[in-house]
Amino acid sequence: MIRKYFLLLPALMVMSVGADAKKKNKKNKHGEKTAAASGKSADSSSKKGIKPYSKVITGKAETDHGLFTVHKVDDKWYFEIPDSILGREMMVTTRYSKVAGGGGVYAGELEGRKTVLWEKGPDDKVFLRVVTVISVADSTNEIFKAVSNSNLNPIAESFDIKAFGKDSSSVVIDVTDFFKGDHQPVSISPFTKRRYNLASQIAGRSYVASMHSYPINTEVRVVRTFTSNPPLEKRPRVPGQIPTVTLPAAYATGAVTLELNNSFVLLPKEPMAKRLFDPRVGFFADDYQVFNDEQQKVDQQTIAVRWRLEPRAEDVEKWKRGELVEPQKPIVYYIDPATPKKWRPYLIQGINDWQKAFEHAGFKNAITGKEWDSNDSSMNLEDARFSVVRYLPSEIPNAYGPNVHDPRSGEIIESHIGWYHNVMKLVHDWYFIQAAAVDTRARKMEFDDALMGQLIRFVSSHEVGHTLGLRHNMGSSSRTPVDSLRSKAWVEAHGHTASIMDYARFNYVAQPGDAIGDAGMFPRIGDYDMWAIKWGYTPTFAKDEKEDQKIVNKWIVDSLKANPRLWFGTETNPFDPRSQTEDLGDNSVKASEYGIMNLKRIVPNLPEWTKEEADKYENLLTMYNAALSQYSRYMGHVLKNVGGVYETPKSVEQVGEDVYEPTPASRQKEAVAFLNKQLFTTPQWLLNPAILNKVTNPVAAETITNLQVYILKSLLAASRINRMAVAANRFGSSKVYAADDMVDDVKNGIWSELSSRKAIDGYRRTLQKAYIDILSDVINPDEKLAKSPGAMNNVWNTDAVSIARAQLVTLKRQVDAAIPSMSDKMSRYHLQDISERIKKALDPKG
Repeated sequence: MIRKYFLLLPALMVMSVGADAKKKNKKNKHGEKTAAASGKSADSSSKKGIKPYSKVITGKAETDHGLFTVHKVDDKWYFEIPDSILGREMMVTTRYSKVAGGGGVYAGELEGRKTVLWEKGPDDKVFLRVVTVISVADSTNEIFKAVSNSNLNPIAESFDIKAFGKDSSSVVIDVTDFFKGDHQPVSISPFTKRRYNLASQIAGRSYVASMHSYPINTEVRVVRTFTSNPPLEKRPRVPGQIPTVTLPAAYATGAVTLELNNSFVLLPKEPMAKRLFDPRVGFFADDYQVFNDEQQKVDQQTIAVRWRLEPRAEDVEKWKRGELVEPQKPIVYYIDPATPKKWRPYLIQGINDWQKAFEHAGFKNAITGKEWDSNDSSMNLEDARFSVVRYLPSEIPNAYGPNVHDPRSGEIIESHIGWYHNVMKLVHDWYFIQAAAVDTRARKMEFDDALMGQLIRFVSSHEVGHTLGLRHNMGSSSRTPVDSLRSKAWVEAHGHTASIMDYARFNYVAQPGDAIGDAGMFPRIGDYDMWAIKWGYTPTFAKDEKEDQKIVNKWIVDSLKANPRLWFGTETNPFDPRSQTEDLGDNSVKASEYGIMNLKRIVPNLPEWTKEEADKYENLLTMYNAALSQYSRYMGHVLKNVGGVYETPKSVEQVGEDVYEPTPASRQKEAVAFLNKQLFTTPQWLLNPAILNKVTNPVAAETITNLQVYILKSLLAASRINRMAVAANRFGSSKVYAADDMVDDVKNGIWSELSSRKAIDGYRRTLQKAYIDILSDVINPDEKLAKSPGAMNNVWNTDAVSIARAQLVTLKRQVDAAIPSMSDKMSRYHLQDISERIKKALDPKG
């Protein structure tokens, strides 16, 4: 998703400290202005309260040099800010270094980031401004004045100048109260406070813990205590027990204490060369408005987010000749020392797997994973100079890969990957349910370390991909033919998806007899990933981003023509069945049929494969639910084909190719047939008494019933029927699956007993009643909904109502004709009820 961040406007208010004109012009032997000339005094007091340096930074001072020179004098903290960085943009990131238990956040996670700058103000002040960039213009343009005047950066804090530096080239300010106080640039956002029910900060229980400074950054660690009164959290009720409530331990005293780390990192004086975003390659992006004197419309400029990877000056010609060269500054990720030792090598392998991708951009040794050096006191896990895989002690089964970047150019500054301990449960359950039919190692509740290590490795690669700027490519797997997923030679050579950034976990299409090994079962960095890195990280040495855009556009056009597997299927597209999560292959109907064949092998074996000593069927329940979830995904994958529209972004150079086209009618019809067979016909194989009687109490509708009704409601929704009608108008009836044909096919499948006269089982009876309710809602929309703005155009005045009414009229005749010859008593009662329901739906007022 393209995220909007705000950039800096270069209008600065730089005010000189009082001095007469003669003094201003006085220079020393080096040609530099003296203290008197610049209006500063390092040795004498100012009438406005500025003291001599030695009176403020006394002999008792503990000093640390770096971006800011940090001084601690007794209980006071001072920043000595060089004049050379006044007005320079810097990023301030706020991370949790220690947190209270039960709050849902973990040490190492990012709380906030802002672009700021320090500047001199009037009356011997230093201002801290928060930089916001909505609109930008070059200072050489006349329109720059208007843009500057309309985008003033807010002053977040004002500081008195306490002294000038010894050489009069810096200012000293007292930052003690600023960091101890609850100030937005360095504290917790209002959103976070609302989320965790934090109120005001308690001054007596908040303090600065430490400050350290380094060449391009300064680190400040602060302990903050907030009052809190969170709501009580109810636990699930257990039959026969009194409902209980729990209060997280962190809130037990009515206060929450956190330790936050603020990193001030100087941004490059010259921003990195920008690469304009292209929707055919999946990079994260920022955007802002660009104004100039020559344009006839505002340029909404969207830039890709990337690391600054450049060849050394002496290697540029080698790089141009196609030789691999090392970058000026390689990308390094460190492993949190809190990570269990046995998993560290796999995390590092997942990082290093990206080496081959960067070779396509002309760089060797561009990215490396390393162990954290716990003996190096200059290294701080929250320090924004270091990118770290942070190991988080959480039950959340997940991981994530964010980045912190320069909003002016998209240059990534650092990244802290969040690795939750319980991600191992997630990958265990996925692999068990998707691969146990073909891999005997997956048939147990605790995997061998070697297998779990490989699962960790692939997740590591995926999350690192995000921190390199890559978005999810949910459509990549749709470029693999389903039959190829069963070819050992093909899939082991190419992988079951072209992108590690897809949610295509494991090759669930592979059948036991296919003899496919790990290389054909596991995700790995593929053709798309290497191509995307090449697009994002290959320098063009163009004069500006517009010229660069023309060069890389040609790369895209030529590459996609030569290799369709490089297609980027975006992260979310509600109408394109090729862009889906957790799916495989170019035909979701066929792929899901193979997946169900494997589930039918796995489910009967769950009681045996989940057995552990003293387990009270918790394992069985967990994995049975995982099987149901996988089955549900197959239904969703197939459903999306019905009324689907393919969307393939293209540039004008791709002559004669449309961006939008309908999902083939044959595929849509095939999808409805699949749902009739695999879902709407009761899947008895999932209703295994040997499992159900051990894990679920039959006091409510089974999960299968809920799924059947959910899919049917979506299939017959007025919005889908309308979408199919619109597609027929756009593309022609000969190229689409007609909406009335779709509804006919669904009806013939769900009501097949009307012609066969077979008994209607309980699941089908519930489904058929839901069918009537769904169509009734289409022709009798809720009165409030029908009268809401736009509702008449969206629902009432469409073919959906006409089709639904016609279906009910026809169905009533068929039901009435079937009742006399239906021998099963319950089925007959059911049909009599159905006849009355249809009558009421067609004539609600009687």
